[in-house]
Amino acid sequence: MPEPRTWQLVAGSAVLGLALATTAVAAAGPWDTGQRKAERARAVTLATTGGAHHAGAPGDPAPRRPAPAPSAAGVLRALDPAAATGTLTRPGDDLAATLVPLLADPALGPLRTASVVDTTTGRQLYGEGAATPMTPASTIKIATTAAALSALGPDHRIATTTTATPDGRTVTLVGGGDPTLDHTRLRHLADATARALKTRGTPSVRLTYDTSLYQGPVLHPIGPNENLAPVTALMTNAGRRIGGTSQAEGSGGDSHTGTAPRSTDPARDTATAFADLLHRAGITVQGTPTPGKSPQGDKAAPLARTHSAPLADLVEHTLTHSDNDLAEALARQTALAHRQPASFTGAAKAVHDELARLGLPLAGARFADGSGLDRRDRISAGLLTGILTRAADPTRPTLRPVLTGLPVGGFSGTLADRYDDPATTPGAGTVRAKTGTLKGVDTLAGTVVTADGRLLAFAFLAGDTASPFTARPALDRLSAALAPPHRPGPTPP
Repeated sequence: MPEPRTWQLVAGSAVLGLALATTAVAAAGPWDTGQRKAERARAVTLATTGGAHHAGAPGDPAPRRPAPAPSAAGVLRALDPAAATGTLTRPGDDLAATLVPLLADPALGPLRTASVVDTTTGRQLYGEGAATPMTPASTIKIATTAAALSALGPDHRIATTTTATPDGRTVTLVGGGDPTLDHTRLRHLADATARALKTRGTPSVRLTYDTSLYQGPVLHPIGPNENLAPVTALMTNAGRRIGGTSQAEGSGGDSHTGTAPRSTDPARDTATAFADLLHRAGITVQGTPTPGKSPQGDKAAPLARTHSAPLADLVEHTLTHSDNDLAEALARQTALAHRQPASFTGAAKAVHDELARLGLPLAGARFADGSGLDRRDRISAGLLTGILTRAADPTRPTLRPVLTGLPVGGFSGTLADRYDDPATTPGAGTVRAKTGTLKGVDTLAGTVVTADGRLLAFAFLAGDTASPFTARPALDRLSAALAPPHRPGPTPP
């Protein structure tokens, strides 16, 4: 399976009011609106009898058509109920006999739960404390992203806008909760805003910035941390700083994932950078930007707007790179869709209620945050496999990005450097899973295709672990045990 290319967000800004438009470009690579292109192409051919039919145009004579090429194994056979024969990983295998010794590994600590489900039938093939709520760490992002997709749909985009007072003398930069806003898009927004102001004959303005979309504390309970910026509705590049300079100021660098020094006030930094960009575009900004609410209704003149990539792409990035800032933003977008306050508390209720609407087992579940950094989070292994099973349901294409965004074992995201020893190599390229790590907590939840082409969902959660350096390989061995063994290739001459 090819590794996805670097995730990119490129969204244009355009003038609203006298000249309003909206533009955005989806992520590059083998992804297409939340679904891998190869996967979609394969789904289209499921109704055929198999084989690569290299047919020409309808009018071509029959002799030009070669015989069908041999068919590859049907990796999406799990979507066909007729394929569910009761076989596990290989004929005659006893899944419990395989997994029980692996789950007993002391590296997994004294608290361990597990669930393995056939996504076609929804039948649990193996369970150990599957209904027991555990601290999930970052595997909670599976729940966060599924709730966002269910509530908003894969095409939803997050907007950042500018408005003006009726006299045009005050411009407000309005945060919509998009942590992926970058310097390029901010510059386009400033250029479009400047053009609208010049059209109105307004060469000089005051600038305010509006973060009122979010409510409650901006600091996560973990406090200032390189894993997460203050959670605010207006920020650039998730408040990351390079060499002491905010990326809102266009300092460059490639700190787009993982830990990084964070701004203590991302909204102010973004507004300050925006004021400078307006100045470069020919608009005089009086004084320094100050907090303020955008005028409402007829009192607000829309100027310009920029949008994030579609939610499907944001979900995939969140899961592949375990992006904490984006996870918190998606939880708040879910809160807004449920008419709840866009806060930690409102997001928790909205995610819970949306998952309940999907008919998932939520006994004991708690969503203290969207990222999994809060140790008060509680999720069961059964809930995780339930979400993954819903995402694999062909009647629920809205949830498909939950699967396509999962890192690939040994190839991408947070699994890029795993599944590289003899005991775990069967999982390389076949296991797709979300990782989770806090001190004393190690988790893994995802999917794997079996030897007979069936899709299994699994979740393994461990608590009170002594070290992630021993717990992670133990989790990898559990998931790799579900994958078909690698067969050696032909011996070279």
